Amino acid sequence: MSRRIPWVLVVVLIAMWIPWLGSRFYTFIATDIAILALFALSLNLLLGYTGLVSFGHAAYFGIGAYVCAILMKSYGVPFLLSFPAAGLAAAFFALVFGFFCVRLTKIYFAMLTLAFAQIVWAICFKWNGVTGGEQGLPNVPYPELAWMASIPGLGGLRAGDHFYLAVLVLVAVAVAALHRIVSSPYGRMLTVIRENPERAEFIGINVRLYQLSAFAAAGFFAGLAGALFGIFNRGVFPDFAYWTKSAEVLIMTILGGMGHFWGPAVGAMVLTLLNQEITSYTQYWPMILGTILIVLLFGFRGGIVGALVSLARRLRRR
Repeated sequence: MSRRIPWVLVVVLIAMWIPWLGSRFYTFIATDIAILALFALSLNLLLGYTGLVSFGHAAYFGIGAYVCAILMKSYGVPFLLSFPAAGLAAAFFALVFGFFCVRLTKIYFAMLTLAFAQIVWAICFKWNGVTGGEQGLPNVPYPELAWMASIPGLGGLRAGDHFYLAVLVLVAVAVAALHRIVSSPYGRMLTVIRENPERAEFIGINVRLYQLSAFAAAGFFAGLAGALFGIFNRGVFPDFAYWTKSAEVLIMTILGGMGHFWGPAVGAMVLTLLNQEITSYTQYWPMILGTILIVLLFGFRGGIVGALVSLARRLRRR
């Protein structure tokens, strides 16, 4: 672990310098990647560490986005309160939905998560008085970050740059918390359950309780990511909770490597950059992107990070 920390710090320091490149585009892409990386890492707590395949993780992303947007836009609640409230609301619904989901296994579990997510999407789509219905909630306000201009070196940056730096700090704290969770005895217990839930139950582990707690924790971090994404997007819309969003984050997690903590973050970066580059060059981007993803998924069975780790091990043996 001690060898990996410097590399993480290097990545964070490089990310912090992006606003000084002077490009709005770079800041935009970096903000998108940071938020989606947190979203993918939250899913990996279920998929990679607990062995639970969720087809409805976007439900908690959407709940977090809507709660934060409603509190800030409709009630004038400051971001410092709206942001954690979004995570807690998502965790609450994850706890309620998870109570039923963990009673099923394998494909039945996955389909029930999808069913609950579609219910959330339908409510967001139809509840015009609260969620804005099909039109969503546009013009979500930016948090008040003018104070950042008084920090030495930040005075010449734009509002979008200030928001990016705030996102970077919040995502870093959330990711550190996630890493702490999976590295703790609790996290190791989740991997025991993933490998053999029957044996874990036989030795006295309350498998459902651990799975439910992981479900709620994953929902909490997904809600935080959704809250940031709604502000970044300057609006919250029903498709935040749609099944395609769940599929997108699932692809990120598998592509990067769900067997490694940083895998989903790498997957989020690769998929976002691929999507951005391909869509700017051709109108046939869905077909090209799909082909590239198929090649990557079949070429790197353990994900991109898994392939890099295997390559590094081979080089060391030589």
